[in-house]
Amino acid sequence: MDDKQHVECSDSDDLFGDYDGLLEDESFSAELDRASEPAAEVRHFLSEPVADAARDDVPCGQREAKRRKVHGHAAPGTDDGKPRGVARRSVSERVKKTLRGNAASPAGLSRSVAMKEAALSREVSGAAEAVRAHRRDLGPFFGLPGKVRDLLFTLRGIRSLYAWQETCLRLDSVSERRNLIYTLPTGGGKTLVAEVLMIRELLCGQRDCIFVLPYVALVQEKVRGLAVLGLELDFLVEEYAGSKGRFPPVSRRGRRSLYVATIEKAHALVNALIESDALRGVGLLVVDELHMLGSGSRGALLEITLAKVLHLSRDTQIVGMSATLGNIGELRTFLKADNYRDDFRPVDLKEYVKLGDGIYEADGEEEDGFRLCRRLKLNYSSAMQKADPDHIVALVTEVIPEHSCLLFCPTKKNCENVAAMICKYLRRDFLARRQTEKEALLRRLRDCGAGRLCPLLSRTVPLGVAYHHSGLTADERRLLEDAYAAGVLCLLACTSTLAAGVNLPARRVIVRSPLVARAALTTGQYKQMAGRAGRAGLDTRGESILVLQEAQRDKVASCVDHLEEFLRGTLLFVQRERQRVRLEDVVPSCVDLLKVKGLLHAEGRNLQVTQLGRATFKGCVDVIHSEVLYQDLQQGLEGLLLDSYLHLLFLVTPYDLAAACTPDWMTFYTQMSSLSASELKMCAAVGVPESLVARMAAGQSVSKSANMCVAKRAYLALVLMLLLKDGDIWGVAQKFQLTRGFVQSLLSSAAAFCTCVLHFTQELERLWPYRSLLEALTRRLSYCVKTELIPLMEVAGVTEARAKQLHAAGYTTPTHLASADVALLVRTVEHLSRKRANQMVATAKMLLDEKAAALQQEVDRLLAVPPRPPDLTRPSQVT
Repeated sequence: MDDKQHVECSDSDDLFGDYDGLLEDESFSAELDRASEPAAEVRHFLSEPVADAARDDVPCGQREAKRRKVHGHAAPGTDDGKPRGVARRSVSERVKKTLRGNAASPAGLSRSVAMKEAALSREVSGAAEAVRAHRRDLGPFFGLPGKVRDLLFTLRGIRSLYAWQETCLRLDSVSERRNLIYTLPTGGGKTLVAEVLMIRELLCGQRDCIFVLPYVALVQEKVRGLAVLGLELDFLVEEYAGSKGRFPPVSRRGRRSLYVATIEKAHALVNALIESDALRGVGLLVVDELHMLGSGSRGALLEITLAKVLHLSRDTQIVGMSATLGNIGELRTFLKADNYRDDFRPVDLKEYVKLGDGIYEADGEEEDGFRLCRRLKLNYSSAMQKADPDHIVALVTEVIPEHSCLLFCPTKKNCENVAAMICKYLRRDFLARRQTEKEALLRRLRDCGAGRLCPLLSRTVPLGVAYHHSGLTADERRLLEDAYAAGVLCLLACTSTLAAGVNLPARRVIVRSPLVARAALTTGQYKQMAGRAGRAGLDTRGESILVLQEAQRDKVASCVDHLEEFLRGTLLFVQRERQRVRLEDVVPSCVDLLKVKGLLHAEGRNLQVTQLGRATFKGCVDVIHSEVLYQDLQQGLEGLLLDSYLHLLFLVTPYDLAAACTPDWMTFYTQMSSLSASELKMCAAVGVPESLVARMAAGQSVSKSANMCVAKRAYLALVLMLLLKDGDIWGVAQKFQLTRGFVQSLLSSAAAFCTCVLHFTQELERLWPYRSLLEALTRRLSYCVKTELIPLMEVAGVTEARAKQLHAAGYTTPTHLASADVALLVRTVEHLSRKRANQMVATAKMLLDEKAAALQQEVDRLLAVPPRPPDLTRPSQVT
């Protein structure tokens, strides 16, 4: 389950006052019209994407730090005024340069922007304080059990921490969960501090962590090193590198997960978590080698990943570490982080809007921005229509009592009024459901009130309904929360403090109004409420319904405004003055680029992601290449070559690697001469006829229309095909006049891009023929070994040579490894140390745990109780 969320409210504070608009329609509309900002930010709400581990990290000697400094929040940047002397280069070039390189000095902020930054800082600090109040202290080792300290000694030989490590772990930044950047020279033990922070987040905070590392090998190494700790401390270590990783991640039935990911996979993981409205389930994101923010396209990808986390999940702590950082001031401003330095060496949710008796989805392609899904079938008397003009009873009785429902109201008084009104119209058979447990709940409520019981709760609880707000005592709220979580109560009418506090999921979330008292509901507040619906692992599906009045239909805020808001949280915005980039230029330029590439549909300032745009997002495909990829896949459907891997390999050859390749044209021609007639036909179809390669090999000129990028990709596809056939990296590299490192990098990149293309095709129905083909190809590219070795290669850290040894010794599956006796394994497999054997067994067990969880999730889905059939005697019961 996701951990408790605290963004703006505490359990004891109520933002709504005594405002009650349930039965005062004219007053409600009048107050709405006077709201300082547009109230119904509906389209934005609904269109938002929601070597050995110890060896390098623990130096041989322990020595005291010479110098330590702890810094607070960085000075804010400058105001967004018009910069002087804007260069004439295109905005896209300026943006690209800014994203791909960081400079050295921060700018200052105007007083107004500084005040906004200070307010945001207070908000984040408040959220951290609220989260910290619900964290558990598990023992003497920095809040962790002594078992963690013992394991570090047993597994890694670490008897004690360095002085700087202890100092860092006791910083206010750590205890208060503020973002932190810490810098130390290489080999000083930075990663050990990060591991302690992540284990504490996993065990004490009960939230997942993401650990971002720059390279696949580092990810695999860290997975091996952490797997034993995971088994001993009961958390999962999941590898997100190359072709590995599930999107979205599999629900783990209450167990926490540590996602160890490369930069690219971390970006894909964050996107998937946003898409499934699960990003708030990540409590800590750690970035190793933070200086990579200034290194080319990967640095830009890391920046946008961090910006998304900062923008959409403010209570996710971000910790970055590096040996050196030349632009620490700007990074502190961007991440809103403290700095520590020393010289010592990371369920499907449907969102709807209710207008009148219609249930709508936001749809930018519709004339009025909404698409009608269905209409409520109402059987309301005139008296009931007057008491319930917004048809709340009809909405809640579609799901209760079989499933749970949360009804968010704008005020405490409104919660009580709505709960009473709903109970007035519920069927009497609600009384018989779990009657004994309801009676026990009433007794406990009376006991905690010293013999007194709220009269309203005494009437609503027998029907499975209660209200929940800060007017109740903490004991009363806890009893109601526990009863709701156990299914004794099926409906809570609550204020937004419930969304910001305890974790109580629901099949359906109803947001009674787009106002919080008289203020407009913010995106964060709405997402927090809607996010209670269909939490992963707790329900089979979820839906949220935002109730609007007709007068609010035309007051929808535009997504362009929120795009600008998002950009204000990026490193680009921090550097805007020095880079001479204006926000008013960047946003239209970006929107125009996305429109031209068919990823975005826009009418005025209203934006809607297209199917191609959604596929690009899901597949984490570079927007520069998504259109070309779609065209290649479309063209492939007209004559897909199935008697050879060549065509599929061409489609999954990374576009960016083609630019780094210079073909040996004579080798290219020789290899083409050995192709079958169907393979030659395929090459000609994609734009690489044999005659073109022959002319290039002979040193003759070719037509200007010839696409050299396509030719290079075809050359690399031939490299991949020979690799799949022979599996000999040395021989293939020599044959194609390429380095072994490049060939191995090509294989790894193609496997990763193959998974991207697979996710891309899953969002576009027309491309369905590719799905099963790409799944099989991903496995072949990931391991590039004989079929019988593939199961062993799935275990992190098992190389082809080691897989052959294991297979020859009789260990043919991960199950064999997971159940192996370590001593026997060491004796049986040559050159296998006991430490490596322990890691291998641990990672095999972790792999089986992951597969079991995935299978269990599928079982839960198949065995889930379906929604109750419609009650033909009550027309309002609509499924």
